[in-house]
Amino acid sequence: MRKLVCLLFLALCLPLAAADMTRLTVHVTNTENKPVGNASVVVKFIKGRSKVNLKKIQKSWELRTSQEGTVSIPQLPQGEVLIQVIAKNYQTFGEKFDVAENEKTLEIKLNPPQEQYSAH
Repeated sequence: MRKLVCLLFLALCLPLAAADMTRLTVHVTNTENKPVGNASVVVKFIKGRSKVNLKKIQKSWELRTSQEGTVSIPQLPQGEVLIQVIAKNYQTFGEKFDVAENEKTLEIKLNPPQEQYSAH
């Protein structure tokens, strides 16, 4: 009987905890819509919207994109995240996003580097 009560309690509590989490995918392309492989992607959780205990949850990730230009973060709390992308021969990208869905794909376009400017 005690096991049944514990199983019911877990069955009710797990969906509540999972409801405030999201699976994030970042897809990095260039201005010609070609994927940017081996780009460094830094994802930092900034601020949540729920009262989930965030002490034991990972809050930052540093990953590299695949040849298809994608990287996936399995679970992170819903809320505000900072995405930074650094790739050779492209301008550095950095922006905050609000993530409120259970699964979200962010499309990021990298610009070519700016031409150097000299006053001499």
